[in-house]
Amino acid sequence: MMNDKQIYILLTDTGTWFTKLIKCYTRKPYNHASIAFDEELEKVYSFGRKKRRNPFIGGFIKEDIQTGLFKQASGAIYSFTITNEQWNKMNAYVQEIQQEQDNYRYNLLGLFGILLQIPIKRRNAFFCSQFVATVLKKSNVIEYHKPPALITPHDLLSNEVFELVYKGKLKAYQKERLKSQVDQDFGEGREDIILF
Repeated sequence: MMNDKQIYILLTDTGTWFTKLIKCYTRKPYNHASIAFDEELEKVYSFGRKKRRNPFIGGFIKEDIQTGLFKQASGAIYSFTITNEQWNKMNAYVQEIQQEQDNYRYNLLGLFGILLQIPIKRRNAFFCSQFVATVLKKSNVIEYHKPPALITPHDLLSNEVFELVYKGKLKAYQKERLKSQVDQDFGEGREDIILF
């Protein structure tokens, strides 16, 4: 439909000791989740560390997939189609949190809740996948079979609406996207077009 929009879910592995520790438990390749409102991934949001070297100081973050921990990160990007109304609800909810971000913190205790399968909800606190699941739920996009406080990054994809867009090093995503756009616009296999 004309008013439909795309939203993107990023699952990443930044390779830090903290994500390696989480990976020991989940046995999944990606252990960080983010939500993006644009294909270029300029508006990417999550809950995570605020200081690069300290995973215990965290909260709401706007992520840049070209810098910091994401420079060497690998990941998978999924998209799905939502209505204009759902997109507006999602965006408004995220912007509200961003404006009040000093009042939000990382739900580190919630990670232990996942281990025990007991949802630990704290006021104005999220871990990454709990945040993404909450955004999707509050916007009436997806209803998960368990509370957001028990959703892991891998659980986010339990619904069939998601379509894999890209898998690999995040820093190569823009080049891959641009190449795909050129192939689409000018025909695949054109060797006379130099991208970089």
